[in-house]
Amino acid sequence: MAGVSRRGFLKTAGAVSAAVLSAPMFIPARALGKEGDIPAPSNRLTLGSIGVANQGGALQGQVLGNGGVQLLAVCDVDEPTRLKAKDRTEQRYGDALRSGRYKGCDPYMDFRELLARKDIDAVLIAVPDHWHALIAVAAAKAGKDIYCEKPLALTIREGRAMVDSVRRYGRVLQTGSMQRSSQEFRTACEAVRNGRIGKIKTVHVNVSGPSGPCTLPSEPIPPGMNWDMWMGPAPYRGFHKQIHPYNWRNFRDYSGGGMTDWGAHHFDIAQWALGMDDTGPVEITPPNGKDVKNLTYRYANGTLMYHAAKIENHPPGREVREAKDPNEVYGVLFTGETGSIEVNRGYIKGWPDEVVKAPLRPDEMRLYKSTDHMGDWIDCIKTRRRPITDVEIGHRSATVCHLGNIAYWLKRPLQWDPGKEDFVDDAEASRWLSRPYRGEWAL
Repeated sequence: MAGVSRRGFLKTAGAVSAAVLSAPMFIPARALGKEGDIPAPSNRLTLGSIGVANQGGALQGQVLGNGGVQLLAVCDVDEPTRLKAKDRTEQRYGDALRSGRYKGCDPYMDFRELLARKDIDAVLIAVPDHWHALIAVAAAKAGKDIYCEKPLALTIREGRAMVDSVRRYGRVLQTGSMQRSSQEFRTACEAVRNGRIGKIKTVHVNVSGPSGPCTLPSEPIPPGMNWDMWMGPAPYRGFHKQIHPYNWRNFRDYSGGGMTDWGAHHFDIAQWALGMDDTGPVEITPPNGKDVKNLTYRYANGTLMYHAAKIENHPPGREVREAKDPNEVYGVLFTGETGSIEVNRGYIKGWPDEVVKAPLRPDEMRLYKSTDHMGDWIDCIKTRRRPITDVEIGHRSATVCHLGNIAYWLKRPLQWDPGKEDFVDDAEASRWLSRPYRGEWAL
């Protein structure tokens, strides 16, 4: 991976390695709770967190509350953000000590310096989408297990590169599509997979639409922000507050928009329920203003899946047995030959009710059960089994989102071969499977 090295970096990595020859300052088990419930320092997983604003801050909070791990380093291209994360970590661990003092969380601007540390077992990646693949592949090569926020990658080829690297280096990667660890989604998917509503005819998924080009003017770069590093492999453009820290998902160079943001949650649930975790649709047709009203996916078994590019915040529980208009759907709606199931966060409704309320019979299949997405990842690091949203699953679900975006952008139907992971006789569409990288960056 020549793209994650630069002139002078070996010297920096050497300095980092020398700095961590001494053992990190571990929190004693008694400070974190009952010693019988907390692993001893020698058995505790050590973590680094890359990207610690917004969702990264939420993930940091989860690991700081988990006595089975210890956060040793944080990384962010924005100095105020990374120093705040360092202080938050040391305050949390300091509060757990009788002395109230703790120094042992190191801040980094460059993720490569964090990955060079031999005393870190695993990393959290919560950076903008255009950085996911480069960091995750480098982490796998460095021998780190990985929790990577969704969507797994910015492009389909990046996602496959992540799968290949995780498998090659024997790593555990959990994709942050954490709805699989929620009971209502598992219940809905088990009901569908067990045929409780008959053969599935349609699936309706309500998430917002694709990203687009960015035409924002340049603004002054805030103090402490390494804007060139934030851009990384993306085409360079000037800083603008509408890009960082919150709205980068609107722009195609960094994200696929709502299609890959919420889509990586809701299309993921559709894939799970349909038993498509290792494959995907074969045809994608965008709306044409005539006979095709909504983006439509067709699977090889004939199931149709519709995308609604409008979010309705209507109260759940209305009597919708089959969506005449996909925009009426609250989350994800599965319609079968004998009933329907609608599911969203904290909400599940069946028509008839018993399809989701009746407990599973002994003869019915059960899906992987997780009630704690982060906890499932940590457990899998210890057991070396694949987590509930393994890298291949995350890649396939993100692929569904990317395929929809490409159809929207090209404004025409596409034929997809999920085995070859390429479009059928369509060079123009295939160009969207990857993006050129800027400067030194390469997979």
